[in-house]
Amino acid sequence: MKTVYDFHVKMTNDEEKSLQDYEGKPLIIVNTASKCGFTPQFKGLQKLYDKYKDRGLMVLGFPCAQFNNQEFNQIEKTTQFCQVNYGVTFPIFAKVEVNGHNAEPLFTFLKEKKGGLLSNNIKWNFTKFLIDRNGQVVERYAPTTDPRNIEYDLVKLL
Repeated sequence: MKTVYDFHVKMTNDEEKSLQDYEGKPLIIVNTASKCGFTPQFKGLQKLYDKYKDRGLMVLGFPCAQFNNQEFNQIEKTTQFCQVNYGVTFPIFAKVEVNGHNAEPLFTFLKEKKGGLLSNNIKWNFTKFLIDRNGQVVERYAPTTDPRNIEYDLVKLL
């Protein structure tokens, strides 16, 4: 059975990283944007990461400019923005597309496992996916879902 651990993603320096490096850890995978109305969710995601990283949690952020081009062109600006404005210390990866022919294969997999309300497409920035320790997609959360509202489901996986 395919899991998120079967995927490789690009880091901000264009090197590939195997998600198998996170095997055995619960994950929150989220498409992010630096210039979005939901951008303050970085703070809540960081709080969850700080609170549960010692119990294995990893938050993986994937910048995306597919929705109103709300991400910087240079990944260095993105990572600096996240660190300076929201204290982000969880991994931020290279910019991706989450829908369409050029969608990052990881996000195609996530959408297949947990579809959206009216379609499988990701509708906006800060769609969040909760992954269990076995690499299986447990839940999908709308962009409007505050990260605090993920905590109940997350704790069950720790």
